[in-house]
Amino acid sequence: MPDSASPVTQVLARFGPEGGPTDELIALVYAELRALARAWIAREPPGQTLPPTALVHEAYLRLVTDPAMRWENRRHFFAAAAEAMRRILIDRARRVASEKHGGAQRRVELDDNISPSVALQVEDVLAVHDALDELETQDAEMAQVVKLRYFGGLTVEETARALDQSPRSVNRQWLAARAWLARRLEQG
Repeated sequence: MPDSASPVTQVLARFGPEGGPTDELIALVYAELRALARAWIAREPPGQTLPPTALVHEAYLRLVTDPAMRWENRRHFFAAAAEAMRRILIDRARRVASEKHGGAQRRVELDDNISPSVALQVEDVLAVHDALDELETQDAEMAQVVKLRYFGGLTVEETARALDQSPRSVNRQWLAARAWLARRLEQG
């Protein structure tokens, strides 16, 4: 189904300056947002206190309460949701690092087989975040692939669907981004 015909895109089109049909939207996107949040939380170190439901709710509230936020389609909404989740987790990781670890950061290597079962340390998340911000200034599309794959926990195929690209193109960007980030993290 083309993105313009998806029910999510149709609901998003009804959002205006005063808001929109948030109950209808959450009914359509909640399961997918929860899957993204579960994938991320599964990678966090054991004993974390932020459940996937709380991450979804906080990200969703950030999205629908921002008066400047408008989404073109389903893909744009989920990209914004992934970014909101990333920012929430980065803010949380920074807070934990400053409280418990003195704010020290260390290098992290990106693994080709990113999976939700891989536990990441707070310092790893922060190092990747800083490098990703730098990559975004150089190649926003490549950075979006990393956000969806690394922070969103999506496969190459899922990322390709979300970005309306071919899996081959996404895989090429993923490989290039990993190489760039690896060089950047080694320098850091």
